[in-house]
Amino acid sequence: MPKLPQVSASDLIKIFKKLNFEIVSQKGSHIKMRDSSGKTVIIPNHKLIKKGTLKKGILNPLSITVEELIKLLRK
Repeated sequence: MPKLPQVSASDLIKIFKKLNFEIVSQKGSHIKMRDSSGKTVIIPNHKLIKKGTLKKGILNPLSITVEELIKLLRK
């Protein structure tokens, strides 16, 4: 399994826009994005997202693997 890369909130927003997510709202430093099927993700607006937050709070609930994340980052 490849290493989890360090990404910023702006990188994640670009990735999720590629996956057809749209920004719904922002409250403080948290950005809420939702896709057409109703899946919701909340991204903390920080320069670097902690690896635990990225893996357990963002990727796992949406069933996105580390490999898929890396492929999306390279596009």
